Amino acid sequence: MRSIWNGSVSFGLVSIPIKLFSASEDRKIDLDMLDRHDNARIRYKRINEDTGKEVAWKDIVKGYKMDDEYVVLEKEDFEIANMKKSKTIDIEEFVAEKEVSDLLFKKPYFLQPQKDGEKSYNLLRNALKKTKKLGIATFVMRQKEHLSLIGVYENTLVLHVIRFADEIRDPSELKIPKSKVSKKEIDMALSLIDNYTAKFELDKYEDVYNDQLMKIIERKKSGKKVKPKKHKSEPTKATDLMAKLKASLEAKKKSKAS
Repeated sequence: MRSIWNGSVSFGLVSIPIKLFSASEDRKIDLDMLDRHDNARIRYKRINEDTGKEVAWKDIVKGYKMDDEYVVLEKEDFEIANMKKSKTIDIEEFVAEKEVSDLLFKKPYFLQPQKDGEKSYNLLRNALKKTKKLGIATFVMRQKEHLSLIGVYENTLVLHVIRFADEIRDPSELKIPKSKVSKKEIDMALSLIDNYTAKFELDKYEDVYNDQLMKIIERKKSGKKVKPKKHKSEPTKATDLMAKLKASLEAKKKSKAS
């Protein structure tokens, strides 16, 4: 793996030199965009809108429009904006893991200690593991400030970039029904959940969509036509809810017994 950010994690007066590595990767099939008429690849170019000429990456800068003029920002300007946050992930406080909503999580990163940071790295990791707490920190990466949580995954410190409060939309704008559910229906649903409850094992779950898409690509390459299978999902009517719950519970019990 290649590190994407070097700096340090600090809590109190303790500073841990670290390297940041992306902890996840996309598994999408690499598809090119083509012209339907001749299957020629579509290319995107960086064009100067005044001259119409293509611009090399080395000549591209970022700018902010102010009073109809652009203020051009260089690399050092971004660093000067907050030099400390560009180099340090500063843990400001700790919170219980269970207090953080899953809705906030965006992307995970692994933290690896650098020279002279091994012992303090292990100290923070072990302390977080024992207390079941997460460290809240902010830092700057790629010209953007990130709010983050630092916790433990297996035996490694992991940093989760999370969303700021103003990035979460207000759910009160949604039309959520106020239908009443009976105690009997709730009890049946709890029983169904109990029967479906298992220990979480990540390896059990696989991305099958990519494999299925590759099979379609291979069939089309060999000249075979692929017919789509129809799938229709019918909503369960309120009058059928109890019957569906009972049938689901019985089916699950039978599958467990077999």
